[in-house]
Amino acid sequence: MGADAAIAALSALAQGTRLDAFRLLVRHEPDGLAAGQIARDLGVPQNTMSAHLAILARAGLVRPDRRSRSIIYRADLDGLRALMLFLVKDCCAGNAELCAPLVAELGSCA
Repeated sequence: MGADAAIAALSALAQGTRLDAFRLLVRHEPDGLAAGQIARDLGVPQNTMSAHLAILARAGLVRPDRRSRSIIYRADLDGLRALMLFLVKDCCAGNAELCAPLVAELGSCA
């Protein structure tokens, strides 16, 4: 991931509703959620949520998947992984022992 893509992803997440939607979709992996369900869960009008989801999709953080008459949104974990790697690529100037607490914290999420 380059700097421009990272800036787009971080900008997309720098808004409360979009951050909440992305975190909700991460919790619902791998099944995803319909756009209407995301809107209901977050108490946001459906047309507003559609705009937020489009921004997240353009930033490479969510993927829409048409299933019959519904669009199911899923968190794009590859996009998230690329963003996280971009952010920590040069962690602690290459001193792995300094990054150990971060790696351990991430490992405890599994």
